[in-house]
Amino acid sequence: MNRDNPVQPSESAHPSSAPPTASTGRDDQAGVRAAPRRLAELIEKIKESADKLASDRATRGDLKILSRTLRELRYAFKVFTPYRTVRKVTVFGSARTAKDQPCYRQAVEFGRRMAARDWLVVTGAASGIMEAGHEGAGRERSMGLNILLPFEQEANPIIAGDSKLVHMKYFFTRKLMFVKETHAICLLPGGFGTLDEGLEVLTLLQTGKRDPAPVVLLDEPGGTYWRGFDRFVREQLLSTGMIDPHDLSLYRVTDRVDEAVDEMTGFYRVYHSMRYVHANLVMRLLAPPRPELLDRIRQDFTDMVTSGTFSLGGPLLEEKDEPELADLPRLVFTFDRRNCGRLRELIDLLNGRRG
Repeated sequence: MNRDNPVQPSESAHPSSAPPTASTGRDDQAGVRAAPRRLAELIEKIKESADKLASDRATRGDLKILSRTLRELRYAFKVFTPYRTVRKVTVFGSARTAKDQPCYRQAVEFGRRMAARDWLVVTGAASGIMEAGHEGAGRERSMGLNILLPFEQEANPIIAGDSKLVHMKYFFTRKLMFVKETHAICLLPGGFGTLDEGLEVLTLLQTGKRDPAPVVLLDEPGGTYWRGFDRFVREQLLSTGMIDPHDLSLYRVTDRVDEAVDEMTGFYRVYHSMRYVHANLVMRLLAPPRPELLDRIRQDFTDMVTSGTFSLGGPLLEEKDEPELADLPRLVFTFDRRNCGRLRELIDLLNGRRG
């Protein structure tokens, strides 16, 4: 492969997996349906920024980074666009995990179970845990974001040559795609890269820089890798006030594949998606909460509301660009945008996953 090309030799991105099945309702879908005038305005802003680089006296190195970044993301968006309405889980873990290790078998089983529920499995496309996730999911239910390294990290044989595989030079563009395009994250044991990816996801969730999503730290059966991490978080971060107790709700530790799968799929049992409309957070649901549950929410979650209370109703006028979600009931409130752990606990309650 030409290393100067951030994508596959052919830019053919025809879907090879099953048709989209589950609507995500994410805000970027509204952008796809935006009026041509609005899209043209955004493209013009990109061009204006590019034109200003000359007067900014940008160096050749700066321009190479920007050029490569734009090309990588443009192609990655192109590849993922046909699958935006399909639920996806990103699987992280060590590329050094051997096929005979329990962690590898755990990842295979996890990928198989998620694919059986019509989810796509996204990995870094290399060997080890990444290959295991794809092995379980099968080629048609797999997507890959391979990183180009000096020692030539090859794509695993399950995803190699597939139109759903993207090759990227930069870790930051790759991590953006891992998080932007996913609906759930599963981390198995790994090295610095896995920890980096996992902590970035938790940071984005804690700060509200991405919509809520389930995060599972999956150990091998009887394993202690993630239990040790959880102990460190509680003993070193929680006990010293560096994180809030509700931040622990942002992830779950388990060594059972069935619990990991249930955590992923159960997150979308009632909760569908969310969107901000001015000061309001609009939470779209597959079923409205019963009156007694709504009363409980209004009583127990006042700490995360800046004014007013929780109201139940239909779509707001500003949501008209998502007509396919018009029939879903809405829970609307003025979220303080700070207590994201509490927001996750509210979603769990709506899903019937809290007592």
